[in-house]
Amino acid sequence: MFDSLLVANRGEIARRVIRTAKRMGLRTIAVYSEVDADLPFVLEADEAVLIGPANPAESYRNAAAVLAAAKATGAAAVHPGYGFLSENTDFARDVVEAGLIWVGPSPAAITAMGDKIAARNLMAAAGVPVAPGTEDPVTTAADASAAAESIGYPVMIKASAGGGGMGMAVVSDPALMAAEYEKVTAFAGRLFGDPSVFVERYFPRVRHVEVQILGLADGRVVALGERDCSVQRRNQKVAEETPSPALTAPVRAQMLDAARKAGEAVDYQGAGTVEFLLAPGHDGETATEFFFLEMNTRLQVEHPITEAVLGIDLVEAQLRIAAGEDPGFDPDALTVTGHAIELRINAEDSKRFLPGPGAIREWVEPVGEGIRVDAGYAEGTTVTPSYDSLMAKVIVHGPDREAALALARTAVAGFTVVGPKSNLAFHAELLDNAEFVSGDYDTALVARMRA
Repeated sequence: MFDSLLVANRGEIARRVIRTAKRMGLRTIAVYSEVDADLPFVLEADEAVLIGPANPAESYRNAAAVLAAAKATGAAAVHPGYGFLSENTDFARDVVEAGLIWVGPSPAAITAMGDKIAARNLMAAAGVPVAPGTEDPVTTAADASAAAESIGYPVMIKASAGGGGMGMAVVSDPALMAAEYEKVTAFAGRLFGDPSVFVERYFPRVRHVEVQILGLADGRVVALGERDCSVQRRNQKVAEETPSPALTAPVRAQMLDAARKAGEAVDYQGAGTVEFLLAPGHDGETATEFFFLEMNTRLQVEHPITEAVLGIDLVEAQLRIAAGEDPGFDPDALTVTGHAIELRINAEDSKRFLPGPGAIREWVEPVGEGIRVDAGYAEGTTVTPSYDSLMAKVIVHGPDREAALALARTAVAGFTVVGPKSNLAFHAELLDNAEFVSGDYDTALVARMRA
């Protein structure tokens, strides 16, 4: 095992990685922007290096500054967390070429899965189910219309370089195709630097289920169960649970097998996630059809619920695999125990989900058996508008789904945030929503709650 780790991220994920690394006896190094100087992850690291102003392009996305900090502090390895540089092929390659250990998949694997069109085609060739769609970029609105006619409306226009629920639009009316095509291509060009898009079948009633995979140092890829991520606002997740209430045992086995194939197709190493759309089958009710959505070549925000039901530490597994070791547990001997739910506590209002940053005057986290909080902030710190609105994650683990729901209600009631806005009221509403409580919900749940 290497002796030191630089965490190229901020907030709750940086703090979470530092916690495990310190437990493993590693020297931890944080990098931070000027506005983050007093956040817990900076104070808890063994060393911290200022890398720039608040603007992410000048700090957390500044690969040269992060790499310079790693060299200056003598870091042996770099963990990218999620977001920022975590799926940046050039940064991963630069880390490796600098003689440091990259805690993640190979640059080649990141490249292969970074382009959504290429990834779709690669997955289809590997025997992973993909939704009907175009195999090449559509370069004009007319081509998009022709593709949609062939696939059948409704369709979704998706940015090839997109991710995180951004760079997509649903088109149900052919008359709207040209306008939506122009919007998505322009957005993709601005945000991702690549205007390429493709057209894919859109499922009006669908669930979003992902599988946690782990590529081991010996070359094997294992699937560590699924997470249901169907509670979303603006195509972005706000709550997750595992096991998924929607999966039957046969479909679960098929989905885990497909995820393994996806990882094997790119010689995946470390922690990653294969995301699927789960659609009603031919009877219109039973969820039996699933299709590849994308692969995230990094640790996911919602990884703690997998840790909860399996009793493992995925960050420790990442670090061990990067060092060429076994993951610290026997993947073939794992058993899912109970049910876990994660709620993302964001600095946003509970009605329209508009951001509301501010200084935190009071911060009280819930405590109790089965309750875990991964927080990026504390009382006296400030949520700025410079970054994602995520302040903390509440993770609960109970013996069954009903118990987990009860624990989640207790945790939300016991969480106090004064200063910035928070979506705690939304989560309280969600946990009492009849559709969510039943387990029979889909990705349009939040939209129906706000209709």
